[in-house]
Amino acid sequence: MVKVLVLFYGYGSIVELAKEVYRGAQESGAEVRLRRARETMPPELVEKMRIPLDSVKDIPEATLDDLVWADGIVMGSPTRFGNMAGPLKTFLDQTGPLFGKGALVGKAVGFFTEANTMHGGHETTVLTMSTFAYHHGMVIVPVGYAIPEVGSTTAGGSPYGASHLSSLKELDEKERVIARFLGRRVAEVARKLSSP
Repeated sequence: MVKVLVLFYGYGSIVELAKEVYRGAQESGAEVRLRRARETMPPELVEKMRIPLDSVKDIPEATLDDLVWADGIVMGSPTRFGNMAGPLKTFLDQTGPLFGKGALVGKAVGFFTEANTMHGGHETTVLTMSTFAYHHGMVIVPVGYAIPEVGSTTAGGSPYGASHLSSLKELDEKERVIARFLGRRVAEVARKLSSP
């Protein structure tokens, strides 16, 4: 059975987007893990910014072993000034030992994000996450225009990956469809890459 890791950082609607990606990978028959990057902000900022740590307490924190376990990885982060959020970057920065062993070479990888505005960094955030994959020799799996929702969405979702326009609060149906498609697609590509 193909194994897919859905790795994310964040709270609120990015978690819902991660769960849709997870559902899509499950629909393809994959064994799926949902994991989160550990919060790295100092406790006083967490309190000041009212970061809802309790909302993700039931989702395990990611480890490097999760990356090794997976045949395919779908990673997501809210945009931070057009880039991935620091806690996800901090987690990925710890993968030097995996890089040295070539442990992620050839694994399928896709991306998802959210931003509060239409031009708030949906595509650039996916691109910043993709540089990690290039350096590890991973196989990037985009959404492309493989489903009609990508060409007709007025919220999130693009050929680069699944996304959410968070000013809308709730994920709309097209965003959900695109996220589930991404999960299925990464699982399907991972299956092809890992089959003898």
